[in-house]
Amino acid sequence: MQTLIINIKELLQVRESPIIKVSGAEMAVLPTIKNAFLLLEDTIIVDFGVMENCPKINPELTIDATGKMVLPSWCDSHTHIVYAGNREQEFVDRINGLSYEEIANRGGGILNSAKKLHETSEDEIYNESKVRLEEIMSLGTGAVEIKSGYGLTVEDELKMLRVIKRLNQNYPITIKATFLGAHAFPNEFKDNHQGYIDLICKEMIHKIAEENLAKYIDVFCETGYFSVSETEAILKSGLEYGLIPKIHVNQFHSIGGVQVGVKHKALSVDHLEIMNKEDLESLKNSETMPVALPSCSYFLSIPYTPAREMIDCGLSIALASDFNPGSSPSGNMNFVVATACIKMKMTPEEAINAATINGAYAMGISKTHGSITKGKKANLIITKPISSYYQLPYAFGSNLIDCIILEGKIIL
Repeated sequence: MQTLIINIKELLQVRESPIIKVSGAEMAVLPTIKNAFLLLEDTIIVDFGVMENCPKINPELTIDATGKMVLPSWCDSHTHIVYAGNREQEFVDRINGLSYEEIANRGGGILNSAKKLHETSEDEIYNESKVRLEEIMSLGTGAVEIKSGYGLTVEDELKMLRVIKRLNQNYPITIKATFLGAHAFPNEFKDNHQGYIDLICKEMIHKIAEENLAKYIDVFCETGYFSVSETEAILKSGLEYGLIPKIHVNQFHSIGGVQVGVKHKALSVDHLEIMNKEDLESLKNSETMPVALPSCSYFLSIPYTPAREMIDCGLSIALASDFNPGSSPSGNMNFVVATACIKMKMTPEEAINAATINGAYAMGISKTHGSITKGKKANLIITKPISSYYQLPYAFGSNLIDCIILEGKIIL
Protein backbone atom coordinates (compact mmCIF):
# COMPACT_ATOMS: atom_id res chain seq x y z
CA MET A 1 0.00 0.00 0.00
CA GLN A 2 1.25 3.47 -0.90
CA THR A 3 0.65 6.44 1.41
CA LEU A 4 1.57 9.94 0.25
CA ILE A 5 1.80 12.79 2.76
CA ILE A 6 1.73 16.17 1.01
CA ASN A 7 2.08 19.87 1.85
CA ILE A 8 4.10 19.15 4.99
CA LYS A 9 4.98 22.47 6.59
CA GLU A 10 8.30 21.02 7.75
CA LEU A 11 9.64 17.47 7.58
CA LEU A 12 12.00 16.93 10.53
CA GLN A 13 15.02 14.69 11.09
CA VAL A 14 15.72 14.15 7.41
CA ARG A 15 18.88 12.12 6.86
CA GLU A 16 19.76 11.52 3.20
CA SER A 17 22.69 9.33 4.22
CA PRO A 18 22.09 6.80 7.00
CA ILE A 19 23.65 7.70 10.34
CA ILE A 20 23.45 5.79 13.61
CA LYS A 21 23.79 8.63 16.14
CA VAL A 22 24.85 12.25 16.62
CA SER A 23 27.29 13.62 19.18
CA GLY A 24 28.51 16.92 20.58
CA ALA A 25 27.95 19.89 18.27
CA GLU A 26 26.18 17.63 15.74
CA MET A 27 23.30 17.34 18.19
CA ALA A 28 22.36 20.97 17.57
CA VAL A 29 21.75 20.24 13.88
CA LEU A 30 18.28 18.95 12.94
CA PRO A 31 17.99 18.64 9.13
CA THR A 32 14.55 19.56 7.79
CA ILE A 33 12.71 20.14 4.51
CA LYS A 34 10.02 22.82 4.29
CA ASN A 35 6.93 22.42 2.10
CA ALA A 36 7.67 18.72 1.74
CA PHE A 37 6.16 15.42 0.70
CA LEU A 38 6.79 11.94 2.13
CA LEU A 39 6.00 8.68 0.36
CA LEU A 40 5.49 5.39 2.19
CA GLU A 41 5.32 1.92 0.65
CA ASP A 42 3.71 -0.56 3.04
CA THR A 43 5.89 -0.30 6.20
CA ILE A 44 8.83 1.62 4.69
CA ILE A 45 9.79 5.19 3.79
CA VAL A 46 10.59 5.20 0.05
CA ASP A 47 10.83 8.86 -0.97
CA PHE A 48 10.68 12.45 0.28
CA GLY A 49 11.53 15.94 -0.90
CA VAL A 50 10.08 19.36 -1.67
CA MET A 51 6.53 19.53 -3.02
CA GLU A 52 7.65 20.70 -6.47
CA ASN A 53 9.29 17.28 -6.85
CA CYS A 54 6.32 15.31 -5.55
CA PRO A 55 5.71 12.26 -7.76
CA LYS A 56 2.58 12.23 -9.91
CA ILE A 57 1.00 9.04 -8.59
CA ASN A 58 -2.36 7.80 -7.37
CA PRO A 59 -1.62 6.26 -3.95
CA GLU A 60 -4.19 4.33 -1.96
CA LEU A 61 -4.04 7.04 0.71
CA THR A 62 -3.13 10.72 0.53
CA ILE A 63 -2.75 12.80 3.70
CA ASP A 64 -2.75 16.59 3.45
CA ALA A 65 -0.41 17.91 6.16
CA THR A 66 -0.88 21.61 5.47
CA GLY A 67 0.43 23.62 8.43
CA LYS A 68 1.69 20.46 10.16
CA MET A 69 5.08 19.03 11.06
CA VAL A 70 6.07 15.41 10.37
CA LEU A 71 8.84 13.70 12.30
CA PRO A 72 9.94 10.16 13.12
CA SER A 73 8.19 8.65 16.12
CA TRP A 74 9.91 8.75 19.50
CA CYS A 75 12.30 5.93 20.42
CA ASP A 76 12.01 5.34 24.17
CA SER A 77 15.03 3.25 25.14
CA HIS A 78 14.40 2.81 28.88
CA THR A 79 11.06 1.74 30.40
CA HIS A 80 9.61 -0.65 32.97
CA ILE A 81 5.99 -0.62 31.76
CA VAL A 82 5.28 -4.27 32.51
CA TYR A 83 4.26 -4.29 36.17
CA ALA A 84 1.30 -4.95 38.44
CA GLY A 85 -0.68 -2.41 40.45
CA ASN A 86 0.85 0.94 41.33
CA ARG A 87 2.79 2.72 44.06
CA GLU A 88 0.55 5.71 44.73
CA GLN A 89 1.07 5.48 48.49
CA GLU A 90 4.82 5.92 48.06
CA PHE A 91 4.11 9.09 46.08
CA VAL A 92 2.30 10.47 49.12
CA ASP A 93 5.08 9.20 51.42
CA ARG A 94 7.59 11.28 49.48
CA ILE A 95 5.36 14.34 49.73
CA ASN A 96 5.42 13.74 53.51
CA GLY A 97 9.21 13.78 53.55
CA LEU A 98 10.46 10.22 53.02
CA SER A 99 13.28 9.72 50.51
CA TYR A 100 13.41 7.07 47.79
CA GLU A 101 15.99 5.16 49.86
CA GLU A 102 13.92 5.39 53.06
CA ILE A 103 10.85 4.04 51.27
CA ALA A 104 12.92 1.16 49.88
CA ASN A 105 14.31 0.37 53.34
CA ARG A 106 10.72 0.05 54.65
CA GLY A 107 9.93 -2.62 52.06
CA GLY A 108 8.63 -0.24 49.44
CA GLY A 109 10.12 0.55 46.08
CA ILE A 110 11.17 -2.29 43.82
CA LEU A 111 10.38 -4.98 46.42
CA ASN A 112 6.83 -3.63 46.73
CA SER A 113 6.35 -3.98 42.97
CA ALA A 114 7.89 -7.48 43.07
CA LYS A 115 5.39 -8.58 45.73
CA LYS A 116 2.45 -7.30 43.67
CA LEU A 117 3.74 -8.90 40.49
CA HIS A 118 4.20 -12.26 42.24
CA GLU A 119 0.55 -12.16 43.34
CA THR A 120 -0.74 -11.29 39.84
CA SER A 121 -1.33 -13.71 36.98
CA GLU A 122 0.45 -13.40 33.65
CA ASP A 123 -2.80 -12.58 31.87
CA GLU A 124 -3.63 -9.82 34.36
CA ILE A 125 -0.15 -8.33 33.98
CA TYR A 126 -0.51 -8.45 30.20
CA ASN A 127 -3.89 -6.70 30.34
CA GLU A 128 -2.59 -3.97 32.63
CA SER A 129 0.58 -3.48 30.59
CA LYS A 130 -1.13 -3.29 27.20
CA VAL A 131 -3.11 -0.27 28.41
CA ARG A 132 0.16 1.52 29.17
CA LEU A 133 1.62 0.42 25.83
CA GLU A 134 -1.40 1.73 23.92
CA GLU A 135 -1.10 5.02 25.79
CA ILE A 136 2.54 5.62 24.82
CA MET A 137 1.77 4.67 21.22
CA SER A 138 -0.95 7.34 21.15
CA LEU A 139 1.62 9.84 22.47
CA GLY A 140 4.01 9.22 19.60
CA THR A 141 6.32 6.44 20.75
CA GLY A 142 7.06 4.06 17.90
CA ALA A 143 9.80 1.95 19.50
CA VAL A 144 10.23 1.05 23.15
CA GLU A 145 12.58 -0.97 25.32
CA ILE A 146 10.87 -2.80 28.21
CA LYS A 147 12.72 -4.26 31.17
CA SER A 148 11.89 -7.07 33.54
CA GLY A 149 13.10 -6.62 37.13
CA TYR A 150 9.93 -6.73 39.22
CA GLY A 151 10.05 -10.51 39.39
CA LEU A 152 13.27 -11.25 41.29
CA THR A 153 12.55 -14.99 41.13
CA VAL A 154 13.15 -17.31 38.22
CA GLU A 155 9.47 -17.83 37.45
CA ASP A 156 8.43 -14.22 37.95
CA GLU A 157 11.22 -12.83 35.78
CA LEU A 158 10.24 -15.30 33.06
CA LYS A 159 6.60 -14.28 33.52
CA MET A 160 7.47 -10.63 32.91
CA LEU A 161 9.56 -11.39 29.84
CA ARG A 162 6.82 -13.59 28.38
CA VAL A 163 4.40 -10.67 28.77
CA ILE A 164 6.85 -8.42 26.92
CA LYS A 165 7.07 -11.03 24.15
CA ARG A 166 3.26 -11.16 23.86
CA LEU A 167 3.08 -7.38 23.61
CA ASN A 168 5.68 -7.46 20.85
CA GLN A 169 3.70 -10.07 18.94
CA ASN A 170 0.37 -8.26 19.26
CA TYR A 171 1.20 -4.59 18.61
CA PRO A 172 2.78 -2.73 15.67
CA ILE A 173 5.22 -0.84 17.91
CA THR A 174 8.83 -2.10 17.90
CA ILE A 175 9.68 -3.62 21.31
CA LYS A 176 13.08 -4.68 22.67
CA ALA A 177 13.24 -6.77 25.86
CA THR A 178 15.83 -6.36 28.60
CA PHE A 179 16.46 -8.79 31.46
CA LEU A 180 16.83 -6.84 34.74
CA GLY A 181 16.82 -9.57 37.36
CA ALA A 182 19.56 -7.52 39.09
CA HIS A 183 17.14 -4.73 40.00
CA ALA A 184 17.26 -5.31 43.77
CA PHE A 185 18.10 -8.08 46.22
CA PRO A 186 14.99 -10.00 47.36
CA ASN A 187 14.46 -10.12 51.13
CA GLU A 188 15.51 -13.77 51.31
CA PHE A 189 18.89 -12.82 49.80
CA LYS A 190 19.39 -9.62 51.79
CA ASP A 191 22.36 -11.13 53.63
CA ASN A 192 23.37 -13.53 50.87
CA HIS A 193 24.17 -11.42 47.84
CA GLN A 194 26.27 -14.11 46.24
CA GLY A 195 23.38 -16.56 46.46
CA TYR A 196 21.15 -14.26 44.42
CA ILE A 197 23.90 -13.47 41.93
CA ASP A 198 24.41 -17.21 41.46
CA LEU A 199 20.66 -17.58 40.85
CA ILE A 200 20.81 -14.87 38.17
CA CYS A 201 23.97 -16.16 36.51
CA LYS A 202 23.44 -19.89 36.74
CA GLU A 203 19.70 -20.22 36.29
CA MET A 204 17.82 -17.09 35.19
CA ILE A 205 20.12 -16.12 32.32
CA HIS A 206 20.24 -19.71 31.03
CA LYS A 207 16.45 -20.04 30.92
CA ILE A 208 15.97 -16.61 29.36
CA ALA A 209 18.47 -17.43 26.62
CA GLU A 210 16.85 -20.84 26.11
CA GLU A 211 13.47 -19.19 25.41
CA ASN A 212 15.04 -16.23 23.55
CA LEU A 213 13.16 -13.80 25.80
CA ALA A 214 15.62 -10.89 25.95
CA LYS A 215 18.21 -9.12 23.82
CA TYR A 216 19.77 -7.04 26.60
CA ILE A 217 20.86 -7.46 30.21
CA ASP A 218 20.69 -4.69 32.82
CA VAL A 219 21.91 -4.18 36.40
CA PHE A 220 21.01 -1.47 38.93
CA CYS A 221 24.59 -0.51 39.83
CA GLU A 222 24.11 1.77 42.82
CA THR A 223 24.93 2.14 46.51
CA GLY A 224 22.55 -0.14 48.42
CA TYR A 225 21.81 -2.23 45.33
CA PHE A 226 24.49 -3.93 43.18
CA SER A 227 28.16 -3.09 43.61
CA VAL A 228 30.55 -2.58 40.73
CA SER A 229 32.07 -6.03 41.19
CA GLU A 230 28.63 -7.66 41.40
CA THR A 231 27.55 -5.75 38.30
CA GLU A 232 30.60 -6.91 36.40
CA ALA A 233 30.01 -10.55 37.30
CA ILE A 234 26.40 -10.38 36.07
CA LEU A 235 27.31 -8.59 32.84
CA LYS A 236 29.98 -11.19 32.10
CA SER A 237 27.47 -14.01 32.55
CA GLY A 238 25.00 -12.27 30.28
CA LEU A 239 27.60 -11.73 27.60
CA GLU A 240 28.36 -15.45 27.59
CA TYR A 241 24.76 -15.98 26.44
CA GLY A 242 24.81 -13.12 23.95
CA LEU A 243 22.94 -10.60 26.12
CA ILE A 244 24.18 -7.08 25.44
CA PRO A 245 24.70 -4.81 28.51
CA LYS A 246 22.48 -1.75 29.15
CA ILE A 247 22.88 -0.62 32.75
CA HIS A 248 21.44 1.72 35.40
CA VAL A 249 24.28 3.88 36.76
CA ASN A 250 24.88 7.10 38.71
CA GLN A 251 21.29 7.70 39.78
CA PHE A 252 22.26 8.70 43.31
CA HIS A 253 26.02 8.12 43.50
CA SER A 254 29.02 7.78 41.19
CA ILE A 255 30.62 4.49 42.20
CA GLY A 256 32.30 3.32 38.99
CA GLY A 257 29.29 1.96 37.13
CA VAL A 258 29.93 4.08 34.04
CA GLN A 259 33.43 2.66 33.78
CA VAL A 260 32.29 -0.96 34.08
CA GLY A 261 29.64 -0.29 31.44
CA VAL A 262 32.17 1.14 29.00
CA LYS A 263 34.61 -1.69 29.78
CA HIS A 264 32.03 -4.27 28.77
CA LYS A 265 30.87 -2.27 25.73
CA ALA A 266 27.42 -1.53 27.14
CA LEU A 267 25.05 -0.24 24.48
CA SER A 268 23.92 2.41 26.96
CA VAL A 269 24.45 3.68 30.49
CA ASP A 270 21.23 5.15 31.87
CA HIS A 271 20.26 7.74 34.53
CA LEU A 272 23.55 9.66 35.01
CA GLU A 273 22.06 12.22 37.37
CA ILE A 274 25.36 12.34 39.28
CA MET A 275 28.41 12.69 37.03
CA ASN A 276 32.03 13.54 37.73
CA LYS A 277 35.01 14.30 35.50
CA GLU A 278 36.14 10.64 35.47
CA ASP A 279 32.70 9.51 34.30
CA LEU A 280 32.70 11.99 31.43
CA GLU A 281 36.22 11.04 30.38
CA SER A 282 35.42 7.34 30.37
CA LEU A 283 32.52 7.90 27.95
CA LYS A 284 34.67 9.78 25.43
CA ASN A 285 35.79 7.63 22.50
CA SER A 286 33.42 4.84 23.56
CA GLU A 287 30.44 3.48 21.63
CA THR A 288 28.27 3.56 24.77
CA MET A 289 25.27 5.91 24.63
CA PRO A 290 24.55 8.02 27.73
CA VAL A 291 20.79 8.06 28.41
CA ALA A 292 19.07 10.73 30.49
CA LEU A 293 15.71 10.19 32.20
CA PRO A 294 14.37 13.67 33.01
CA SER A 295 10.89 12.51 34.06
CA CYS A 296 12.49 10.54 36.89
CA SER A 297 14.42 13.61 38.07
CA TYR A 298 11.21 15.65 37.89
CA PHE A 299 9.13 13.12 39.83
CA LEU A 300 11.72 12.38 42.55
CA SER A 301 13.05 15.95 42.78
CA ILE A 302 16.62 14.75 42.27
CA PRO A 303 19.29 16.36 40.06
CA TYR A 304 18.95 16.26 36.29
CA THR A 305 21.55 14.63 34.07
CA PRO A 306 24.12 17.37 33.19
CA ALA A 307 23.28 17.21 29.49
CA ARG A 308 24.70 20.64 28.65
CA GLU A 309 28.11 19.71 30.04
CA MET A 310 28.04 16.32 28.35
CA ILE A 311 27.12 17.66 24.91
CA ASP A 312 29.62 20.52 25.20
CA CYS A 313 32.43 18.02 25.82
CA GLY A 314 31.51 16.11 22.67
CA LEU A 315 29.32 13.29 23.99
CA SER A 316 26.09 11.88 22.61
CA ILE A 317 22.98 11.76 24.73
CA ALA A 318 19.63 10.00 24.37
CA LEU A 319 16.38 10.74 26.18
CA ALA A 320 13.99 8.13 27.58
CA SER A 321 10.97 8.11 29.87
CA ASP A 322 11.90 5.52 32.54
CA PHE A 323 8.15 4.73 32.67
CA ASN A 324 7.73 2.77 35.93
CA PRO A 325 5.37 2.70 38.92
CA GLY A 326 7.74 4.17 41.50
CA SER A 327 9.92 6.94 40.11
CA SER A 328 8.46 7.92 36.72
CA PRO A 329 4.82 6.86 36.25
CA SER A 330 4.55 8.39 32.78
CA GLY A 331 5.70 7.34 29.33
CA ASN A 332 4.94 10.69 27.68
CA MET A 333 8.01 11.34 25.53
CA ASN A 334 6.62 14.76 24.57
CA PHE A 335 6.97 15.75 28.23
CA VAL A 336 10.45 14.19 28.32
CA VAL A 337 11.57 16.30 25.36
CA ALA A 338 10.06 19.45 26.88
CA THR A 339 11.62 18.79 30.29
CA ALA A 340 15.03 18.24 28.71
CA CYS A 341 14.76 21.70 27.16
CA ILE A 342 13.32 23.43 30.24
CA LYS A 343 15.39 21.81 32.99
CA MET A 344 18.49 20.44 31.24
CA LYS A 345 19.05 23.40 28.88
CA MET A 346 19.01 21.25 25.76
CA THR A 347 17.93 23.03 22.61
CA PRO A 348 14.83 21.71 20.80
CA GLU A 349 17.12 20.37 18.07
CA GLU A 350 19.26 18.51 20.61
CA ALA A 351 16.24 17.12 22.45
CA ILE A 352 14.55 15.88 19.26
CA ASN A 353 17.80 14.24 18.13
CA ALA A 354 18.14 12.65 21.57
CA ALA A 355 14.60 11.24 21.48
CA THR A 356 14.76 9.94 17.90
CA ILE A 357 18.06 8.93 16.28
CA ASN A 358 20.02 8.64 19.54
CA GLY A 359 17.15 6.86 21.26
CA ALA A 360 17.12 4.37 18.40
CA TYR A 361 20.87 3.82 18.85
CA ALA A 362 20.34 3.13 22.56
CA MET A 363 17.96 0.33 21.54
CA GLY A 364 20.18 -1.06 18.79
CA ILE A 365 17.72 -0.11 16.03
CA SER A 366 19.17 3.06 14.48
CA LYS A 367 19.54 1.30 11.11
CA THR A 368 15.75 1.05 10.86
CA HIS A 369 14.34 3.75 13.15
CA GLY A 370 14.87 7.29 14.37
CA SER A 371 15.08 9.36 11.19
CA ILE A 372 13.39 10.16 7.90
CA THR A 373 15.61 8.04 5.66
CA LYS A 374 14.76 5.91 2.63
CA GLY A 375 14.42 2.29 3.66
CA LYS A 376 13.64 3.01 7.31
CA LYS A 377 10.42 2.12 9.10
CA ALA A 378 7.40 4.30 8.37
CA ASN A 379 6.87 5.24 12.03
CA LEU A 380 5.76 8.86 12.14
CA ILE A 381 4.22 11.65 14.17
CA ILE A 382 2.08 14.21 12.34
CA THR A 383 1.46 17.25 14.50
CA LYS A 384 -1.50 19.54 14.60
CA PRO A 385 -0.96 22.85 12.76
CA ILE A 386 1.81 24.61 14.70
CA SER A 387 3.99 27.67 14.13
CA SER A 388 7.34 25.82 14.38
CA TYR A 389 8.79 22.70 15.93
CA TYR A 390 9.91 24.86 18.86
CA GLN A 391 6.29 24.70 19.95
CA LEU A 392 6.69 20.98 20.76
CA PRO A 393 8.75 21.63 23.94
CA TYR A 394 7.40 25.16 24.48
CA ALA A 395 3.73 24.14 24.82
CA PHE A 396 4.68 21.32 27.20
CA GLY A 397 1.18 20.79 28.57
CA SER A 398 -0.61 20.59 25.22
CA ASN A 399 -1.23 17.55 23.06
CA LEU A 400 0.05 18.69 19.67
CA ILE A 401 -0.25 15.30 17.95
CA ASP A 402 -2.81 14.97 15.17
CA CYS A 403 -1.91 11.56 13.72
CA ILE A 404 0.33 8.57 14.50
CA ILE A 405 1.57 6.18 11.82
CA LEU A 406 3.27 2.93 12.84
CA GLU A 407 4.48 0.33 10.36
CA GLY A 408 2.93 2.47 7.63
CA LYS A 409 -0.58 2.35 9.12
CA ILE A 410 -2.55 5.07 10.87
CA ILE A 411 -3.19 4.04 14.47
CA LEU A 412 -4.47 7.41 15.72
